[in-house]
Amino acid sequence: MTQVLPKQLAQRITSAPQALQVAQELASLYRSGAAQRDHQRTLPHAELQRYFQSGLGAITVPCEYGGIALSTAALAEIFVVLSAADGSIGQVPQNHFYALEVLRINGSEAQKQRLYAEVLAGVHLGNALAEFSSPAAHQRSTAVVQHPEGLRLNGDKFYATGALFADRIPTLALADDGKEQLVFVPRHQAGVTVIDDWSGFGQRTTGSGSVQFRDVEVVAEDVVPFQSAFERPTTVGPFAQIMHAAVDQGIAREAFNDLLVFVRERARPWPDSGVAHASEDPLTLDRIGRLAARLSAGDALLAMAGEAVDTAQRDSNAANVAQASVEVAKARAWTTEISLEAGNLLFELGGSRASLREHHFDRHWRNARTHTLHDPLRWKYPAIGNYLLNGVLPPRRGTI
Repeated sequence: MTQVLPKQLAQRITSAPQALQVAQELASLYRSGAAQRDHQRTLPHAELQRYFQSGLGAITVPCEYGGIALSTAALAEIFVVLSAADGSIGQVPQNHFYALEVLRINGSEAQKQRLYAEVLAGVHLGNALAEFSSPAAHQRSTAVVQHPEGLRLNGDKFYATGALFADRIPTLALADDGKEQLVFVPRHQAGVTVIDDWSGFGQRTTGSGSVQFRDVEVVAEDVVPFQSAFERPTTVGPFAQIMHAAVDQGIAREAFNDLLVFVRERARPWPDSGVAHASEDPLTLDRIGRLAARLSAGDALLAMAGEAVDTAQRDSNAANVAQASVEVAKARAWTTEISLEAGNLLFELGGSRASLREHHFDRHWRNARTHTLHDPLRWKYPAIGNYLLNGVLPPRRGTI
């Protein structure tokens, strides 16, 4: 049996208000260096270590295992706060909490006792899910196979967000029976190679590179069933998606806040507007007011979606899970649009100067454009409409 412990034990968070306060304190630290980290692509090793030492990584651990079982709506708010400070840092823990949700739903009692204890101590879970070699996004070739000497893991992954920083890398792999499993692989296990080859023009410091597994020794205790979480109604899909929605909401918030500062201090009025400063320009005021209203709507949609996910976690019947998926899809579609809109408006009202070296305001649009491609918006609205009009339940998968 493998045991992984962090370099330094984490603090314990004991309440939702404390979790939010810790997130806000970390956000104030992350914000000051976010533009420079993005510009120079400085990976946030120290920042993420501070995150998991703070105790935030354990806030969804169930109470019976020593956590506080933070509500999904509160978790989404924390993602908004941190993603506003730094969109890349805000995204990295998404896969950590996703793996914890799979563990909660499908893990054995022994696995929960051991892995929750590690997370409470400050262990960071990364991910190795997606693959290039498969003909479709939902298909995998990475396999964990039983050999005479024990289980061995082989395969190649990409978009492994957080793997560079993690202590364990939960990895999707096919077992001998063809079923997908989530293997909680120790990051420094022999045969594991994490490659820093992420070259996206946004979310530049998420560490979303590649991972290679070559005859990696695996113990059965580190293998959690995965596929069965989608063969019955569970909250794995909507829980994963609400965090992505919150990342986009956070990016939009920060773009909007930077827009307000820029317009007050530097922006010029529209030609022939008849006003001396852009802050008095009625067209500018109209655009800012409209975006402010849409941002508030995003907050409300996230709160409603969070409540729906919590309901489905308490009672995971088909109706509750479908409702959670639909409410989260609404929030995800909406925040996709407003994050792009906020970045666009910053350029529109700020002009070309909005991307000057001293501001790096272009990162907001680049981050939003990159992150919102995680799963296409075009899947969301038809699923919502089909559910409301025809009563067709959304598909059970991690992207809705």
